[in-house]
Amino acid sequence: MKTRLPIVLLMSVIGLTGCDQSQDVIQEKQLITNEAATPIERWYNTTQIQRGDPLYQANCAECHKADASGTANWMQPNPDGKFPPPPLNGSAHTWHHSLTVLRRTIKLGGERLGGTMPGFADKLNDEEIDDILAWVQSHWSEEIYRVWHERDAQDVERQQLSTKH
Repeated sequence: MKTRLPIVLLMSVIGLTGCDQSQDVIQEKQLITNEAATPIERWYNTTQIQRGDPLYQANCAECHKADASGTANWMQPNPDGKFPPPPLNGSAHTWHHSLTVLRRTIKLGGERLGGTMPGFADKLNDEEIDDILAWVQSHWSEEIYRVWHERDAQDVERQQLSTKH
């Protein structure tokens, strides 16, 4: 029992800090425990994935690579201070963002956030953006998608609550 007390206290401190990074660590640890869980139904279908592939290859692959593997050192700024394209395959931070944020990032780009990605609002319509996101998320493991799905649901809930007040 004495060995559990420090662990319980540590988890309490992490929970009280409210730090996104701590929450990420907790959720990433949950990935390990959810491996055998029932798959979650994804928001997209195979038709969207098929339409998304050529759209991704034409608009995104030049920077994020054809297989969505992105830049190896994506967390390290370039000499100009801007961040290189991250992987979109579930191995970087893309899955930390809600569907709303992912859509907005494609439309408006990432330059305003310190990246180099241009906006695509003048090149891609909403359906095409969703098709690209379907293709991207089809590369995510079940565990990554599960955590993303939970985060996205929380984001939708927060948006609904904020519009009621």
